[in-house]
Amino acid sequence: MIEGIRSGKIAAVLISLILCWPFAQAQNFNDIKPSPQQVEWQDLEFGVLIHFGTNTYLDREWGDGTASPQVFNPTQLDPEQWLRAAKAAGAKYVVLVAKHHDGFCLWPTKQTDYSVKSRPWENGKGDVVKRVSDAAHKLGIKFGIYLSPWDRHEPRYKNSADYDDYYAAELDELTSNYGDLVEFWLDGAGSEGHVYNFPRIIETLRKAQPNTLVFADAALFEYGDIRWAGNEDGKIPYENWNVLDRHGYLRWRPVEADTPLHKEHWFWHPNDEDTLKSVEDLLSTYEQTIGRGGQLMLGLAPDKRGLLPEADVRRLEEFGEAIRQRYSGNLITKEHIANSATDAAFDGDPDTFWSAPAGSHHAILEADFRQPVKIDRTLVMEWLNDGQRVEQFRIEVWDGGRWKSVVAGHAIGHKRIDIFPPVSTSRIRLNILSSSAEAHVREFQVFDASGARITRTVSGQNR
Repeated sequence: MIEGIRSGKIAAVLISLILCWPFAQAQNFNDIKPSPQQVEWQDLEFGVLIHFGTNTYLDREWGDGTASPQVFNPTQLDPEQWLRAAKAAGAKYVVLVAKHHDGFCLWPTKQTDYSVKSRPWENGKGDVVKRVSDAAHKLGIKFGIYLSPWDRHEPRYKNSADYDDYYAAELDELTSNYGDLVEFWLDGAGSEGHVYNFPRIIETLRKAQPNTLVFADAALFEYGDIRWAGNEDGKIPYENWNVLDRHGYLRWRPVEADTPLHKEHWFWHPNDEDTLKSVEDLLSTYEQTIGRGGQLMLGLAPDKRGLLPEADVRRLEEFGEAIRQRYSGNLITKEHIANSATDAAFDGDPDTFWSAPAGSHHAILEADFRQPVKIDRTLVMEWLNDGQRVEQFRIEVWDGGRWKSVVAGHAIGHKRIDIFPPVSTSRIRLNILSSSAEAHVREFQVFDASGARITRTVSGQNR
């Protein structure tokens, strides 16, 4: 009888181990895969973060919650103008700061009078969140929300349980009344002793918005779907892997890098044109966020009128045109492909991809220009649905007698842009030296921007 019990216990243990085996095996960087929502979000690449509120009217970056709601009075509010400008720059999604740390709400919430319903604009019946949501849907831009957990106005903030109820009710309004949300910004700024109930926040969000991705600092690993780059410079200062390890657990956590259009200014300020970033600065940011496999989140700030300043609109148009000039002239065409089986990596269509031979850990993609061309940068995109597989690669050019490396790296990820001193060559190849399984490449593109001049546009005219 005892032997039978022991046998049963051993069998139970073995069954338990077998059931747990797939989960143990999955804890490997190469085995972690993104969700369909994360794949779709990473293809958006470029978003804008809108700051607009009482700070706009008081020349502030940080409000303390004491500003009168009466100061908020836009005379020409036009979110379509904001988003047309953002779209001209190439942005595909928008996140609106519905409540910043001062606690002032841009929608007529039932939870507090500290909102747009207590000010003269539209006789207290206005709803900025709805206006922005409607504009985004009209223009084909994905819409998201930032709702600050820190609230410097609400008295209930001093009581964690009471404030959790308040915040959950606000979040429920935003997730239930403005359509699908592509992203929810969970900002960790400020606390003053308050202990946030993050599980409840996520549960509240998921009830109405099961597909919304949550942006959060890496420290909030278990609650986020997207991680912060770690700075507000809009740059990813490291080789970027999508899988993050926290406390021995691995999760797919792609990077979003945020930075304002004006240097160090998220809200509008008067006489602030000198802080507007140059096209060159913005291109550098683009190449160090999107070009490093991450997402660019650019901060925009409407003025007192409720419009983006004309200088900001022009700069966004110039930025978008500069990106198109720099990255629309791929030098590889179909006639340059050495092997027709690799066409999908060179066709300019990121919806197609080339797969290396099944089970392979090394592969080469090559293009033959026949005549020497000058190049100074490359763009490579990895198909990530089955995970990030490329572990080491080189980009090599033929110098007439041997292959010479111009780029060497490890991570490719969603999109990688590499810039190097101009070189003339008749052949180029992507040499995948190591991959965890067969590599999948969506695009391999080559450009020469060494002599390009940035063309600036004003009202449709070049200058």
